[in-house]
Amino acid sequence: MVRVKGDKRTLNLLDWEPTEPVVRRFEEDRVRTATLRARIARAVSETLKECDASREEIVAAMSAWLGEDVSKNMLDAYASEAREDHTIPYLRLLALIQATGDVRLLQIGAETFGHTVIDDQYLPWVDVGRLADTKEQVDKAFDMARRQARKGARP
Repeated sequence: MVRVKGDKRTLNLLDWEPTEPVVRRFEEDRVRTATLRARIARAVSETLKECDASREEIVAAMSAWLGEDVSKNMLDAYASEAREDHTIPYLRLLALIQATGDVRLLQIGAETFGHTVIDDQYLPWVDVGRLADTKEQVDKAFDMARRQARKGARP
């Protein structure tokens, strides 16, 4: 489609950029491991690699948020699959998420139990979907009851 000069209603397809995904998760091949413990360690490692802040800045932010000291060595241990005795505690995981902004760490836990972490802005749409499912069930039950009523009705 040719855009006419001064036409502000026609969109340029080359200007389009994909929106952020609704569910933020790690690429599966980046966190695939034999155990959940190793998967969490690898996810922590990926978060640290992808974060623009240094590990020193991250532990400073975590320490401030928690009100307790978190060392760089401890953070390194949380990111190491070999350090099975140093799995990151949940409260420190939350501090890491706060410091890095990487909610994909929550998604790993949620997926383990068949759930998904989404941004609050999408909650109304989840309700729309849930209500649509309920409406579909009610419509089917109504249609079934109507058919049965017609069969039972005598002229």
